[in-house]
Amino acid sequence: MRFDLIIFDCDGVIADSEILSAEVLIDQLAELGITVTAEDVRRDFLGRSFPTVAAGIRARTGRALPADFEASYRARLLARFETDLRETPGFSDMLADLARPCCVATSSSPPRVARTLSVLGLTARFGTHVFTASEVARGKPAPDLFLHAAARMGAAPDRVLVIEDSPPGIEAARAAGMAVLHYGGGAHLAQIAAPTGVQGFADWSRFDAILRAMEGA
Repeated sequence: MRFDLIIFDCDGVIADSEILSAEVLIDQLAELGITVTAEDVRRDFLGRSFPTVAAGIRARTGRALPADFEASYRARLLARFETDLRETPGFSDMLADLARPCCVATSSSPPRVARTLSVLGLTARFGTHVFTASEVARGKPAPDLFLHAAARMGAAPDRVLVIEDSPPGIEAARAAGMAVLHYGGGAHLAQIAAPTGVQGFADWSRFDAILRAMEGA
């Protein structure tokens, strides 16, 4: 069986951005007297949309975030991207040799993913094949985003392979009836094993061989 579509999550899969996101969020929350750790962020917020993150913080602390918190967070993060954002090691080289349809499906906001791809020089490569949680009723771990992306790309769910770094993303792919791999090469997942029952890899140079093996080539 050949996959007709590869769906890449963005943050932590294409962009090595989750460390930057966590640092900005931790620092901004600290200004409000709210303490969270990098492990808290990885465990509770990784792969989730900002409204879900904000709801989680409110549930943990009993405090709603200020009305301007999200806008300030996004502005600070994009400023960090301009100087510190990098792709995950080897992603562009892998992508250059990937001779099949692919797209991006992410919990990030449209401005954030657009800036991410621009900074990394990948805007033209993906074109309009970029889909965000803002386009569906439910974000990850619901399957809506991946099903939406597959439908827009004209692929049947059972012929789609999703590359994810987060448990909610993996759950969403499974709920959509899609195959999924865990990418663990981002800095935020150093020394962290793939979730139980999911094949993982941390080096994009291995992706073609893994893909061929999955397809029985």
